[in-house]
Amino acid sequence: QVQLVESGGGSVQAGDSLRLSCAVSGRTWFMYSMGWFRQRPGKEREFVAAIKKSDGTQEYVDSVKGRFTISTNGARDTVWLQMDDVQPDDTAIYYCSARTKPGISTFANDYDYWGQGTQVTVSS
Repeated sequence: QVQLVESGGGSVQAGDSLRLSCAVSGRTWFMYSMGWFRQRPGKEREFVAAIKKSDGTQEYVDSVKGRFTISTNGARDTVWLQMDDVQPDDTAIYYCSARTKPGISTFANDYDYWGQGTQVTVSS
């Protein structure tokens, strides 16, 4: 199986930066892409960013383009989400996810493994 553990969440001010980490362990060799999703208060879980492990192709939701960056290391056992210029609307629980099918996706149902989530709170 695969285990995903997020860290790096916290409480910050608007305009600050935050870096979320996702430690990946287990049968990682069959994971094709990794994603970050978030669930804001009273909202459904939504796509934030994803990266294809084979070639580094990235996808972002429009609201974070230019502010957030997803990356992974050479061993593909850690995935980061660099969050710059965070805003109160970014307040959410952020989840790391892994997809075991080829390609990259923005849909939560296309991901097979999930972390427990890490809280990010941005105050104005």
